[in-house]
Formats: sequence, C-alpha cells, structure tokens
Amino acid sequence: MEKEHTETRSTAEESYPIRLLQLSDKDKGFVDLLKQLTLCDSISDVDLAARFEDISAHGDDHIICVIEENHSQKIIAFGILFIEKKIIRNCGKVGRIEDIVVDFSIRGKHLEQKIIRFLSEHAKSVGCYKIIPDDDDEMNKEFYEKCGFKEKGVVMELYFD
Repeated sequence: MEKEHTETRSTAEESYPIRLLQLSDKDKGFVDLLKQLTLCDSISDVDLAARFEDISAHGDDHIICVIEENHSQKIIAFGILFIEKKIIRNCGKVGRIEDIVVDFSIRGKHLEQKIIRFLSEHAKSVGCYKIIPDDDDEMNKEFYEKCGFKEKGVVMELYFD
C-alpha cells in the first residue's frame, strides 16, 4: 500500500498531491482529519499498524488515498475504496467509496472531486463495472451527481451494539 501513486494536472494542483496512505501519516494528522467526519477515538500506534497491515494485505482491492498539503505536510483530505467481488455480472467487481473528508480549513478547492476521480480511476483500472459511494447524507447527493453518479435504490443500515 505504500507504493507511490501521484496525480498532478496543473501547477495549482501540485500543491495538493494525491497518494496512497502511509503508516507514517498518523504523524501528519490523518486521524484528526477523520474526527471531522465521524466518531474516531484515539488509535494506538500498535492498533493502527495492525489495521494498516490488514488493509495492505488486500493489495489493490482496498486502498486509502490521502492528499498531503505540500507546504504544511499535513494530511488534508482522505478517501477509501474497497473492491467487492461479485458472482453476478460474470464474477464482476464493484468499487465502494467511503469516508471522503476534506479538512474544514481547506474546503472549496474541489479536493473531494480529486479524491473521487482518483478512486474511480483506480476502480476502473482493476476491472470494476461500477462504483458506489457509501453515503446516505442527502446533502451530498448534489455533490455525487456533479461527479457523474446517478441515484439508484435505497440505503439502509443495521448497527450492532
């Protein structure tokens, strides 16, 4: 998972390179960034290393990308893609996008779209026939439509205590 995966389109975007998560990114604030998205308690270095190893074992089927701001070297955006292997569609694959978050201080620079584009390109490159954002927030509907997604179905959840 530590292979270098970068994308740059213009000089302005070079300030916000996108790449795969590295274990050392904990020191660059990515856990604090996740707290802007949802509940995220403190994570010990041991627990994080174990989870990172587990995710890395999935190779290209589970990736986490980050955007690191060049001048501050702080993680300012984050997104996850995991690949679900199906039986239907000739044993096809579906990409599921989760946990897209951009630091409050840097919003408005279209970094969410950059994350979606990066994850979508990866999903396509590994043979997915579609991608699905795992987001039931009605406020985000317009954002995903701007990214080319179409509304389909109902999202429901069952939480285990």
